[in-house]
Amino acid sequence: MSDLLVSIRRAKAEDSAGLARVFEAAWREAYLGVIPGVALEKLLARRGADWWRSAIGRGRPLVVLDVGQGIAGYVSYGRSRDRRLQADGEIDELYLAPEYQGIGYGRRLFKAVRNDLHDRQMKRIGIWALSDNARARGFYEGLGGRSVAEVEERIGGVTLSKVGYLFV
Repeated sequence: MSDLLVSIRRAKAEDSAGLARVFEAAWREAYLGVIPGVALEKLLARRGADWWRSAIGRGRPLVVLDVGQGIAGYVSYGRSRDRRLQADGEIDELYLAPEYQGIGYGRRLFKAVRNDLHDRQMKRIGIWALSDNARARGFYEGLGGRSVAEVEERIGGVTLSKVGYLFV
């Protein structure tokens, strides 16, 4: 019998390759067919290990889900950057590698970040999800998120709708 050590911790520079791998796998799974192919490939190409190494040092909190065998997911978050969310804090990105989705790790990541934001006096938390990402929308609604805003954004020459969720 072997034990699997699972931890949620601040990202370190040596996590950059794992973050790039999770980002690419999660975005391909979530957005293939939603974001136009060329635009998706450009987004993926920009977010390699060097980009993540730089992001880790920028000051906005970035935590990883470390499953002992490597990085399985991550969350970027901090003060809300968008007034339309009516929030104090904002989760910028929450992604898991596809093989770790649907087994409770996303919920654990969300709760850990929500607790950290609450500790920083940010009680109202917002997050955006593409309207066509039914899995993400179901996840946030299942956690109690309330739809408070909808905007459109052009990505790769296509207008995509985003829904803003608020957690109080």
